[in-house]
Amino acid sequence: MTKFFVRPDARAFLDFLNAMPGPKMYEIGAPAARQLYLGMRDMTDLPVGDLGTRLDLAIPGPAGDIPATLFDPRAGREPGPVMVFYHGGGYVIGDVESHASICAEIARTLDLPVVSVDYRLAPEAPWPAAPDDCEAAARWVAGSPAALGRTVTSLVLCGDSAGGNLAIVTAMALRDTPAKVPVIAQLPFYPATDSTGEYPSYVDFAEGFLLTRDSMDWFTESYAPDINHPRASPLLGNHAGLPPAVVVTASLDPIRDQGRAYAAALIKAGVPVIFREAVGNIHGFINLRKAIPSSVGDITAALAALKGLIVEAEGEQIMAQAAE
Repeated sequence: MTKFFVRPDARAFLDFLNAMPGPKMYEIGAPAARQLYLGMRDMTDLPVGDLGTRLDLAIPGPAGDIPATLFDPRAGREPGPVMVFYHGGGYVIGDVESHASICAEIARTLDLPVVSVDYRLAPEAPWPAAPDDCEAAARWVAGSPAALGRTVTSLVLCGDSAGGNLAIVTAMALRDTPAKVPVIAQLPFYPATDSTGEYPSYVDFAEGFLLTRDSMDWFTESYAPDINHPRASPLLGNHAGLPPAVVVTASLDPIRDQGRAYAAALIKAGVPVIFREAVGNIHGFINLRKAIPSSVGDITAALAALKGLIVEAEGEQIMAQAAE
C-alpha cells in the first residue's frame, strides 16, 4: 500500500475502516448490507441541506412504478435541462436516501433539477432490470410529465460506480432511440464499464481500499449480467455519437482502469471528453465528503467541468433553433 500515494484524510478513513470488527458487507446478505450501507451515511457524508423542492415521484416502468426523488434548489423554474442520477452500490445496495446528500449538492452547485432514480436491485431483480428501469426513467423525465412540474429541454445523465455504468448504458440507449429531448452531457463517477477483463488496478487495489475483489465478485454474482453485452459492459459497445462527457476516476480504485478505458474509447470515437482523476482518493468518494473532506474539491472540479459542457450545449441548442 505504501507504493501508492494516499491522501492523509483518505489514509485515516481507510485505517478506521479496515480496523472495524465484524463480518464484511458481502457476508451478511443483501437486505442487511443495504441497511448497513445506509446506516453509515451520517458517519461518512454531509447533511442533505436546504432545498427549494424535494418531491417523491412514481415513474411508470417495465415492472411497475419506479420510485424517484426530485431535488431542486428552487421551488420552480423556467424550462431547461434536468439531470437524471443513478446511484452506485454494485446494483445490489444503495437507494435515493444513500445518495440524497450528493444529489442535493449537485442540484445546488449546478442550479439544476436532479431526479434520482430508485431502480430495481439485484439479486431480487437481476440484470437487465436496472438498465431497463434507468432507461424508462430517463425517457419519462424527457417527456416533461406534469408530476415533475418542470419543462425539460434536455437531459444530463450522471451516476457513480454501478450508477456510472447505468448512466453510460442509458446514454447509449437514448442515442440509438432518441427520447423526446436530447442528452447533452454525461458525468460517470468511477464507472464500471467492462466486466470481461482484469485490469492492473483490479489487482493493485483488490484489498484494503474500501471496494474489494470479494465485494465486487458478490455484486457481479448477484447482478448476474451477460458480461459480454454492451448493456452490462458498455466499453464493448459503439461509442460514436454519445454525448460529451466528464469522466472521473479515483487513483486508488480497483475499477479505476475501466473508467480510464471508457474515457479513452470516447476520445477515439470523437466524443468531447474531460477526464479527471482524484489522485490519492478511493472508490465511493462522492459519498465520503465528511470522512474524506478533500473529496469536496474533486466533486467541485468535476461539476465545474460539467457546467461548462452544459452551457456549451445549451448555446448550441439556441443557435440550432434560431437557424430553423
